[in-house]
Amino acid sequence: MARVVVDTAQWIRRFHPNPDSEVRLVCLPHAGGSASFYYPVSEALRPGVEVLAVQYPGRQDRRAEPCIESVEELANRIVLALKPWTTDKPLALLGHSMGATLAFEVARGLERCGTPAVALFASGRRAPSRYRDDQVHLRDDDGIVAELQVLSGTDSRLLGNEDLLRLVIPVIRADYKAVETYRCEDGATVGCPVTVLVGDSDPKATIEEARAWSEHTTGGFDLQVYPGGHFYLSEHQDEVTGLIAERLAALRG
Repeated sequence: MARVVVDTAQWIRRFHPNPDSEVRLVCLPHAGGSASFYYPVSEALRPGVEVLAVQYPGRQDRRAEPCIESVEELANRIVLALKPWTTDKPLALLGHSMGATLAFEVARGLERCGTPAVALFASGRRAPSRYRDDQVHLRDDDGIVAELQVLSGTDSRLLGNEDLLRLVIPVIRADYKAVETYRCEDGATVGCPVTVLVGDSDPKATIEEARAWSEHTTGGFDLQVYPGGHFYLSEHQDEVTGLIAERLAALRG
């Protein structure tokens, strides 16, 4: 098998560099999302926590690159990209929606490399072993737009701009293919504590599906439920970042 070479600078965005931070939080976006989604998180958590936001291929400054349609392959590339960031201070992981599933596989990859994450925050996603027969990636463009409208996570200006939609729909389709075809390895767990965050009316994750994350960690587990849907984060950013900062401070202590 050919050796994969990953350019760390392509994959990692540091909006507020801080070499003196005590811990780093690696943030993984949702399907169709980009690193910039986590700019407000980075701003809110500085200076104690330095955020490393992951930029997937196929979007923004990486739009000329082909998308990766496999969670496992994406996770492997991200683990390689994070290697330089694992030597001097602890890493925690935060993923929203598809990013939560991806964060779980990245955490497993880091453990295999001997550099385990200290915490995993899984947002807006059912447990890795809980599947639905979703086939959004097989829909036509109108079907994908309808999915975005249901989730209400996409700027309405984008939904009304046909040219912009044509640019992002292939990315969204590829990301949905990755997460909808993903199958968790039987009995897969991580050793770090897992905190699950979910909206109480999220169409993509019921409370019970979110609670099932407890089966995937040998560390501590906690479930936090917020009012709202799939993108409850937008309305509860202060609460979420406050919780993350508190949990990471407790781990350092």
